[in-house]
Amino acid sequence: MTRPTLLFAGTPDFARASLEALLEAGHRPAAVLTQPDRPAGRGRQPKLSPVKSFALQHELPVLQPKSLKGGEEHAMLAAFEPDLMIVAAYGLILPQAVLDIPRLGCLNVHASLLPRWRGAAPIQAAILEGDRETGISLMQMEAGLDTGPVYATAEIAIGDDETAGELHDRLAALGGELLAARLDDILEGRLAATPQDDARSSYAGKIGREDARIDWNLPATIVERRVRAYNPVPGAWFEAGDEAVKCWQATVVPSPSGEPGEVLEVGRDGVVVACGDGGVRLESVQRPGKRRITGGEYAAQTRFEGRLR
Repeated sequence: MTRPTLLFAGTPDFARASLEALLEAGHRPAAVLTQPDRPAGRGRQPKLSPVKSFALQHELPVLQPKSLKGGEEHAMLAAFEPDLMIVAAYGLILPQAVLDIPRLGCLNVHASLLPRWRGAAPIQAAILEGDRETGISLMQMEAGLDTGPVYATAEIAIGDDETAGELHDRLAALGGELLAARLDDILEGRLAATPQDDARSSYAGKIGREDARIDWNLPATIVERRVRAYNPVPGAWFEAGDEAVKCWQATVVPSPSGEPGEVLEVGRDGVVVACGDGGVRLESVQRPGKRRITGGEYAAQTRFEGRLR
């Protein structure tokens, strides 16, 4: 039997896990697409994406088009005569002309239980909303944003103290496992895709730095979720005096009452700040240009004047 011709498109670590699972399952893509190298670090030297690094280690052909909108790029992909393109956190829009090139279309490894949390930041959204579970969806791609029919899903529980970074790593591994387990069924037509219920959909938009600013007027439980959801990127933060301080870990302290942003307690156990309902204890913070420190260290080295903002 002739092996199907696969293309793979992805860029960050989340996608690398799926590519690794493909190889372990005996599926070797004809080519790997990833975003162009980006300048990084103090020297602004080009940095390879995790997917490119992995592909080169395994001698897979790598393609790095700046976009997929042009006819030249379409012809390049069509020349492979692919049966299926697998897409995981690629970062470039796939126009309809590209979606139509593979015989079986394009398959997306998405980090949510669709139709919940379509969009760019499903992992953060699940934590922000206090979801108890999330998972991976294998979705047939179409022109709409994450609206295509779903082939298979896998669920996992979200830990009470889990950060977005920790959940990302578990979902990346789960995505690779689900892809490897169900890919042959999809390729051989044994698994049908089920349309999504648009009435149950929700959207997780891109996250910017200002989104991660802590609003002390919110209930303490919401503030604590935001700290976890924005760890490690972009990092929840607040203003203390003229400093923008990042908060990497906080715990809810239900009993304190005070004006939102008021520092209620300073000691070895950390800094307690009043929220709209209850308060939070800052357990791990990072001042500009400094290393991460405990809340107790922050309390010892800081003189608090006025409310945090």
